Amino acid sequence: MINMGNIQKDVQVKLAKGLLDLIVLQFLSTQPMHGYQIITKIRKNFGVYFGPSTIYPLLATLEKKGYVNSEWNMKNERPRKTYKLTNEGQTMLNFTENSLNLLCQKIGTNSTPQMKVNASVTMPNLTKRTRFMATLVK
Repeated sequence: MINMGNIQKDVQVKLAKGLLDLIVLQFLSTQPMHGYQIITKIRKNFGVYFGPSTIYPLLATLEKKGYVNSEWNMKNERPRKTYKLTNEGQTMLNFTENSLNLLCQKIGTNSTPQMKVNASVTMPNLTKRTRFMATLVK
């Protein structure tokens, strides 16, 4: 017997892994954050844990590509490196969202049933800006 809860969880984990850079850029588009905030927010929103050994190298790569900037925040008792989205990062985020929408549309072509994905179903709490239609049209 197929357990739909397990299938849904497996799909969410796979999507979160594959779209981790998009998720991080999306979070940073709302506010600057430090790495631990990003780790916590991913876990809370997606139920998936990506540790420091995944998130910090990704942030370094995004910074090297010019999609995020970082600066040290020395105001708290513990200094933290805070990341914020750059204009190039916003452009990449927009391009990725549009490409993902196009891919979802193309999945529905040919003789297969047309499938439109709702990001809020497959990836809850990915902001409203990423809009996919939630239906399976026969």
